[in-house]
Amino acid sequence: MRNFIVNVNGTKYEVAVEEIDGKAAPAVQAAPAAAPVAAAPVAAPVAAAPAGATKVTAPMPGTILGVNVKEGDVVKAGQAIFVLEAMKMESDITAPVAGTVSGITVAKGSSVEAGKLLCSIS
Repeated sequence: MRNFIVNVNGTKYEVAVEEIDGKAAPAVQAAPAAAPVAAAPVAAPVAAAPAGATKVTAPMPGTILGVNVKEGDVVKAGQAIFVLEAMKMESDITAPVAGTVSGITVAKGSSVEAGKLLCSIS
């Protein structure tokens, strides 16, 4: 057994590697570098909630996987209006009140922080 320390994204791990038949395992060639990743989608422009409107905010940081409504849609209380992925789990963000959707501030693929305004319902 030989012990190594491997650094992955700034986190160090101690790894034990077993030799086979007293010989070191053959060297493995490194994989070619991956192609560059396309830029993340651009979020919709940020707008303030109209006076008297109910704000719908992100309950936790994550990525918007789905926007199930568009501006002007009428929604019922409890209706799923966004899908948020956080910690590898998908969660529906539901309308807290019935009304008309306005001021959507995120798009599919947007990263959001906890408390970020997603839309308003008036």
